[in-house]
Amino acid sequence: MLWSDPDDEPPKELRDTQEMLRRLGVFMALAMVIAMIVIGVR
Repeated sequence: MLWSDPDDEPPKELRDTQEMLRRLGVFMALAMVIAMIVIGVR
């Protein structure tokens, strides 16, 4: 990689979107675990 090459960093909108999707994925995983616990308790 040369010093003159542009950075591989994605634009800010893309990074924000990826961060939002990551948080949404974590939230969905937690919701599934809680749902399994609630179903298991009944």
